Amino acid sequence: MIRHAVRGALAALLVSTALPMSAMAQSSAPAPAPAADQDDPYLWLEEVEGERAMDWVRGQNARSLGVLQADPRYETLHQQALEIVQSRDRIPAPGFRHDGTISNFWQDANHVRGVWRTTTLDSYRTAEPQWETLLDVDALAAAEGANWVYKGATCLPPEQTRCLISLSNGGKDAVTIREYDLTTRTFVEGGFVLPESKGGATWIDRDTLLISRDFGEGSLTDSGYPRIVKVLKRGQTLDQARTVFEGQTTDVSASGFVLRDADGAVQATMIRRGINFYEGELLRLNDDGTTRRLDLPSKSSINALVQGRMVFTTDQDWTAPSGQRFETGDVIAYDLRAWLADSSIQAQLVIRPGAREAIEDISATRNRLVVALYENVRGALYAYAPAEGGAWTRTRLDLPANSAVGVGSTSDRDDRLFVTVSNHLTPQTLYLADADALTAEPVKALPAKFDATGMTVDQFEARSADGTMIPYFVVHRGDMAMDGSNPTLLYGYGGYQNSLLPGYSATVGKLWLERGGVYVVANTRGGGEFGPRWHQAALQQNRQRAHEDFQAVALDLIARNITSQPHLGVMGGSQGGLFMGAMLTQRPDLINAAVIQVPLFDMMRFHRLLAGASWIAEYGNPDIPEQRAWIAEYSPYQRLAAGQPYPEVFIHTSTKDDRVHPGHARKAAARLEELGYPVLFYENIDGGHGAAANLQETARRLALEYTYLSRRLMDD
Repeated sequence: MIRHAVRGALAALLVSTALPMSAMAQSSAPAPAPAADQDDPYLWLEEVEGERAMDWVRGQNARSLGVLQADPRYETLHQQALEIVQSRDRIPAPGFRHDGTISNFWQDANHVRGVWRTTTLDSYRTAEPQWETLLDVDALAAAEGANWVYKGATCLPPEQTRCLISLSNGGKDAVTIREYDLTTRTFVEGGFVLPESKGGATWIDRDTLLISRDFGEGSLTDSGYPRIVKVLKRGQTLDQARTVFEGQTTDVSASGFVLRDADGAVQATMIRRGINFYEGELLRLNDDGTTRRLDLPSKSSINALVQGRMVFTTDQDWTAPSGQRFETGDVIAYDLRAWLADSSIQAQLVIRPGAREAIEDISATRNRLVVALYENVRGALYAYAPAEGGAWTRTRLDLPANSAVGVGSTSDRDDRLFVTVSNHLTPQTLYLADADALTAEPVKALPAKFDATGMTVDQFEARSADGTMIPYFVVHRGDMAMDGSNPTLLYGYGGYQNSLLPGYSATVGKLWLERGGVYVVANTRGGGEFGPRWHQAALQQNRQRAHEDFQAVALDLIARNITSQPHLGVMGGSQGGLFMGAMLTQRPDLINAAVIQVPLFDMMRFHRLLAGASWIAEYGNPDIPEQRAWIAEYSPYQRLAAGQPYPEVFIHTSTKDDRVHPGHARKAAARLEELGYPVLFYENIDGGHGAAANLQETARRLALEYTYLSRRLMDD
């Protein structure tokens, strides 16, 4: 089975707080600065592990930790965060295996790096499942003297006894891939081993992989991703693997994947050429090693293969070879075998979302297409089935309303699937659903992690600068005084069609809401809350719209007397860190705190650092004068100036972040200090784009953030 395969070749590397895709660059040195950037006095901070840069980092860390950890609230917040992130009463995320058993990856105080394990479905449904260990990452790291971070496993259908294990050194996106035997619970002697790189590896059969890697000089795109796809046979070295596709250096990436039916049989082997972050070409790899381009929209995603129908989504208006016209956001299906033989056959329209609707997830059980469909940022789950004449039937599963609904693992043996449901005040409940019988039975529910007594959630709308109404959620105590005195944290992301849905956050609840804080989530353009058009409205030359949306929410909070400037703080990471930088430099008069997490900040050089060139489709190209002009209007690093009402900010990043270059955060802090502003900066020496390689680091980061916010927004 496959979900989101076309875009997924790129966007599967998205993480919740994080921007785009990971970087491919293997060197810590940045691209040389063009002449226009030579006047930047802080280019040396882009040398990731340069001696001068690391001395600066250690000095900043000592000062910032000295300030924040000395606050009497820090230790309590740290212990609370540690208890939450290491809690054993989390729901073990279940994954269906083909034999009907359940697998799970688990981290806690005794398994800091984590353990991959398995149990039966019946055992999983009990209060205390009996787990068997498949791979103990802590033990592996200790045995090999390596800082391994588990990045997932891909097992060969249908038996799923041979797996490709991805291991990261210290949390980087770059991984080493090693073949693992689940029968013996050992790495396969003489098996497949792919050295550290970005890219992917997909099983074709037991002795054959489809791989995209760093194959040496000239094998990467300008974005630092693989541009070459090869077929690797067991026993071959990478040099001996057969090249089946080469993209252009100006592309973002090239990768491969396999479409399989519910029994694990290969129906088509595909290659994805990523022209940019959103546009690409899909090619079929023929048995003789040749390729044939397939006729799909350049902005499209393959979502599933169900009952022989290939289901895909188009993110652009599209006229099919049959002459049928489809709209942006449509979900479409083809009979796969017939379409591969003749692309001009009639397509089937499965779903056309409304103006205030968005599809957040599409997956498939053995016989059903399962869709998480949101209306005004509230989720529902539907089961679709192909019917006679090309139509599809639709039935809604009975699940709690006004919540975030997430599709978990689906079974390829039958029509069962796991579904998660939560909202801002209700902890996650896991349901075992049946997309054929249309049943949904609660299996596990999290206990409350904070006292939500008397709390409520409101959804308001703010009018942005161009008149567009921007929805946002406010989580607060019901008896909140409407006098502008409430310490309020406004969170945003605003990019890459990544939606901010109404989910439960134990750390926000315990470390902020329970202590009297107000939490606000802005559903700005640039996200996917209302589908691809909502995202595309803030692309490239229109990026400022998303910043104005976020600012409009801040203004609306103040206008409603929910908060006021002395008590309003903002938080965001990665692309959201760019959001925070734009707020800081455009409307510092609205805020008294900003938590800027692993940010983009220097938008004049983002395309020269790590994978930045792959994000040109989102922001534009600073090397093109017209586009450089619109980027310069908001690039936070260049807009920092003296004499502004900037509050003291807290910026943090990670040395090992090979997705968004730590130089962005470093230079922001250095420039602010040069201009005479107070700034707190912390850089985790380990950890990747998530800014933490283990649970202890995660707890420390959370405690630092909420200590800072308490100092800025709760103190008089």
